[in-house]
Amino acid sequence: MSNHQFPFTVKLVESLYVEAMVLADEARSYFELTPEDQGLTRHDDIRIDMSCESLRVTTRLMHSIAWLLNQKAYFAGELSLHQLHSRSRSLGKCTSSDPFVVARLPQEAQRLVQETQHLLDRLVRLEKSLEAERLGFVEEAALRPAVLQMQARLASELA
Repeated sequence: MSNHQFPFTVKLVESLYVEAMVLADEARSYFELTPEDQGLTRHDDIRIDMSCESLRVTTRLMHSIAWLLNQKAYFAGELSLHQLHSRSRSLGKCTSSDPFVVARLPQEAQRLVQETQHLLDRLVRLEKSLEAERLGFVEEAALRPAVLQMQARLASELA
């Protein structure tokens, strides 16, 4: 990582970490409520969906927080660049929520699902961008779909 981006990235990681921790606290507070306090009835079939979505929310948050803590450890000098780029320290795969299931959930659950997915999506883009920079690619080229990259190569070869 280049030195001119170091302070910006530290601030970005810290901001994302705070956001993830706030979301984690909100999710914990909401999902520990009784089903009735969540707006569900005792025999509501959505309760199983709520359980599944609460696990997805928690998984997204834990993957996000773990990745951000690794970034913070690197900036604090507790991890080497080699350790940071170890496959075991990359963002894990998380299953996306089914939009039809999410639409059935209470509003607060929907918000938590959407915000945690949005946070994870941003972290995935950041991780890809950092990896592209580390490998010496221009960010734009690294994030374009493979077909567009191939078209650009063909156009430059034919020019």
